[in-house]
Amino acid sequence: MAKETENVLKGQPCPVCKNKTLILSETESDVPFFGKMFLFSMSCESCKYRKADIEAAEQKEPCRFTFEVANKDDLAVRVVKSADAVVKIPHVGSIEPGPGSEGYITNIEGVLTKIKEQVEMIRDTEEDEDTKKKAKNLLKKIQNILWGEEKIKIIIEDPTGNSAIISEKAVKERLKK
Repeated sequence: MAKETENVLKGQPCPVCKNKTLILSETESDVPFFGKMFLFSMSCESCKYRKADIEAAEQKEPCRFTFEVANKDDLAVRVVKSADAVVKIPHVGSIEPGPGSEGYITNIEGVLTKIKEQVEMIRDTEEDEDTKKKAKNLLKKIQNILWGEEKIKIIIEDPTGNSAIISEKAVKERLKK
């Protein structure tokens, strides 16, 4: 990432615990090949509540990005995901928008790691043996992808246009509402 400027406001009332220990942060970033972005976050020092989102500085069209992860080098490809975006990985899983959804800037490996953590939680907390077995098999698949031994597609659909997969190999389409 290029230049960044950050504004921080401390001591705000937390929407969850009501203590005045919430930190509001707005970071302006210039993301190469994407443009100016604003990353908004709030985190409470008392109850650990956290929320973040990303917005492009200029209005963007609803979009769908499709990217094939073909090798280990592809794991480093930059991903910008807004809280409104859906991340789909066929035959692996998805990250759906909702009240707890967050925007972030990461890479393909970071997206896979987030999904891996969700599957590990299912594996560790699920009581149904069939579900546990499916989770273990899915974890093996994800690990093979992280090792560069298996190909997959990642699809990001964002009605706000505030998401992107930043690579010449990524296919961008207009998302139909």
